[in-house]
Amino acid sequence: MKYSKFLALGAAAALAVGLAACAPSAPEPGESSGSSGPSDETISIGTTTDVVNFNPVLGNSRTDSWITNLMYPHLLSISDDGTKEAHVATDWGYVDDTTGFYEIRDDLTWSDGEPLTAEDVAWTLNAVKRDQAPGTFYGQLGNLDTATAVSDTRVELSLTQPDSSIIEEIGFWGVVVPQHVFEPQGSIAEFANDGSDGGWVGMGPFIMSDFQVGQHYTLERVEDYPLVEGGVPGPAEVVYRVYPDVNTEILALQSGEIDVIANALPPAQVEQLSSTDGLQVIEAPGLGYAHLVYNMDKPDLAKTEVRQALAHAVDYDAIRTVVLQGQAVSTGSSALMPVLAKYYDDSVKEYEFDPEKSRSLMEKAGYTADASGKFPLSFRLIYSLQDSVTSQWAQMVKDSAAEAGITIELQGTERNTYLSMTNEGDYDIYAGNFAIMDDPVTNFALSYLPGGAINYTHVDDPDLNALIEEGMVTFEEDEKISIMREANKIVHEQVYDNIMYTQNLFFAASDEWAGFISKPSELLSIVNPLSLASAYPVE
Repeated sequence: MKYSKFLALGAAAALAVGLAACAPSAPEPGESSGSSGPSDETISIGTTTDVVNFNPVLGNSRTDSWITNLMYPHLLSISDDGTKEAHVATDWGYVDDTTGFYEIRDDLTWSDGEPLTAEDVAWTLNAVKRDQAPGTFYGQLGNLDTATAVSDTRVELSLTQPDSSIIEEIGFWGVVVPQHVFEPQGSIAEFANDGSDGGWVGMGPFIMSDFQVGQHYTLERVEDYPLVEGGVPGPAEVVYRVYPDVNTEILALQSGEIDVIANALPPAQVEQLSSTDGLQVIEAPGLGYAHLVYNMDKPDLAKTEVRQALAHAVDYDAIRTVVLQGQAVSTGSSALMPVLAKYYDDSVKEYEFDPEKSRSLMEKAGYTADASGKFPLSFRLIYSLQDSVTSQWAQMVKDSAAEAGITIELQGTERNTYLSMTNEGDYDIYAGNFAIMDDPVTNFALSYLPGGAINYTHVDDPDLNALIEEGMVTFEEDEKISIMREANKIVHEQVYDNIMYTQNLFFAASDEWAGFISKPSELLSIVNPLSLASAYPVE
């Protein structure tokens, strides 16, 4: 009986998607004179980076994901609150503690006419695991032993130990590739899939036909795509065009050179573009967070009172108002964000901005301020200069800490240097954000267990570890929620992470197109496969 919730969830999600597919889409501004369905029009989209990997199991940039997602399907999709929804898989769950399964659709074919079957799903999972293809997908396969196609439409996964999150996380983050195309190429981790060997074979609404680095990526419509209403995508072509930055993209949109900007708008641009004739601005709910992390390998930051002092020295309201223009919501300084409604615990409150309380905590930790009110220590805060929002609030964090007598030195670097410093633990305070933190157990395991891929605090708390590990093997949802709330209280009280806000994102498009379906985060937004397949020109 303990597996019934997962089975029921799968069935309910499948039903919900099925009903949604049958229902008319909600009208958009300017939509009344339009007509959905296939057209001869090309929809042009702006991006700021080139594709790094055409191999979807290796993709590691937003542009990689945006383009390969149009060619290679995921088993599951996601709702605004992180709940998983049917996509290629119609049902999913667990047979027992160490066996999971997916039931997949029987009406899908690759673009060369070969059927997409459970063999493709099983082969993809096993190949990524075997060849250790670097990326998020491989990171989700830690407890996978092997995947087996037990029929054309059912895949069963044998796990090395109980894991109550792995089926949904693999389903959402993983992709399916055609075995008959990828297997002959040898290691899946080394196959470039750049079209040089005869083009691409996919199972999405569009397939790559041509590209020129630094210029464009052109994808043509696939005429048989059962996952969109009517079975045929709307635009005849999708063309991604490369621009140096989002401001140049905005100028291109205003001039009619492109129809959509894939990148989220800077908060300060949202209001102006919302009132610009010919444009529409569409919101995508945030499913991630921005945070500050304190490196506990540093002796001063290993003291709980010092981390608490830093947490009370941040003016969160001012950051959300001034930098985010009111487009972010407080998480209550909680890793269980309000958007994760089932897990959210409103008894956990945001750290109050209180410089005097910070001073008191610093004194309690054994530090004495000098005659000018400064404590005899400073902390180096790193951030990416390519992240314009964080770059702005980093200065505010420094200024508000100074009110508490705490010195923070800012070190903004270009993104690759920032990532390298992060991996090496070369910081006192880390400032950054995550686009999607959809599953609390997985997020906590990665963020707070020793050796976790994003355990930037370098925390190793036995009580917290025990709760996270208990959550990983707990299949009853209510019991798991209770466990994770207890874990969250430890993270909050000990300031193992300072979660600052969830940002709701806004995306701009020409009002000459309608039918977009917004999904959470910048990774999906209005350029997700279903959205672009559903888009149509307004007459």
